[in-house]
Amino acid sequence: MISSRIVQRGALTAVIVSASVLTTPASAQAAELPPACQTALLETLDKFPVVDFTVPQKVQNTVLVEVLSLSEADQAAFTQAACSAWNNWATANGKAVAGDLDTGYRNAAGPVCNKFARSALATIKKYAPNIPAETRELEKVAKKVWATSMQKLENQATNADCKQAYNAVKVGW
Repeated sequence: MISSRIVQRGALTAVIVSASVLTTPASAQAAELPPACQTALLETLDKFPVVDFTVPQKVQNTVLVEVLSLSEADQAAFTQAACSAWNNWATANGKAVAGDLDTGYRNAAGPVCNKFARSALATIKKYAPNIPAETRELEKVAKKVWATSMQKLENQATNADCKQAYNAVKVGW
């Protein structure tokens, strides 16, 4: 069973960093994640100590559904090497990423959905080129999760500002 803490950690991290899909609970369908992926699942959020950046509950839920629906082929990207590379990168860069997320969130206009979408994508774009090569397959999965999630959020949004925000970022990075 997936605990609430793991779900929140996974959902937040999946949308803030390109390769972070490895922090989401994809193991719900898989038999077992490699040890480094289990560590990523449980500890990545702690490596990104945001203060103001917030992920709306609708986003968390939408991303979680997408992650839980990953195909076996997508789940295969969760390797010991990829997750180890991610863990090392997140440890080394987490504070800087969190600072950029917080700054972007504070500076973005409009409702929370826009603040989240704009600051998340700007930060992802900034840091994605520096993610280790070993995580590139995870990044492909993260991009699929992001694009599908943002499209669904756009379709479901009743607020015009949120609809526009999700549309503006759905192409990803």
